Amino acid sequence: MDYSQYHVEQTQEITDLVTRTFSKSEGVDEGTLIGALIKDLFATTDSDDMFIFVAKDNGKIVGSIFFTRLTFEIDTTAFLLCPVVIDTEYQNKGIGQMLINHGLEVLKQEGVELVFTYGEPKFYERVGFESVSEEQFKSPIPLSYLYSWLAQSLNGEVLTYIPGRSKCVAALNNLRLW
Repeated sequence: MDYSQYHVEQTQEITDLVTRTFSKSEGVDEGTLIGALIKDLFATTDSDDMFIFVAKDNGKIVGSIFFTRLTFEIDTTAFLLCPVVIDTEYQNKGIGQMLINHGLEVLKQEGVELVFTYGEPKFYERVGFESVSEEQFKSPIPLSYLYSWLAQSLNGEVLTYIPGRSKCVAALNNLRLW
């Protein structure tokens, strides 16, 4: 398995993977929603505000993760991990964890201080995330599942309170995604 940053010529392959995988696992409506999110991320998010990583098996993209800038009212360098997708034929083999760890290491080298995600705690805890509260770190959009807001420090500092609301990139500013 090869883990790397994406190249622009992989845009359509990633979009197709996301739409297909979410449609198979979560239903066609969810696949359409997340596929549209990916198209919107590619079209509207500045390259300085986004890191995309892929997992390839024999040249075929079988997984992809997106990190997009998350800003707070204080000066901190933070990103949001969303979405994570692994082809259904490659799930439950540790590929998602390896891909996330690869991405986190690159972000750490780039000086990113904090990474957040909104998802299944049992999965994300395996790659160093811990549950946080809305009182500690305000999410950009009100959360449907409060226990699913997670964070990880990449600079060795303890996760502490950050006052004020956060702001995500425009493509993620959609209540249906939260």
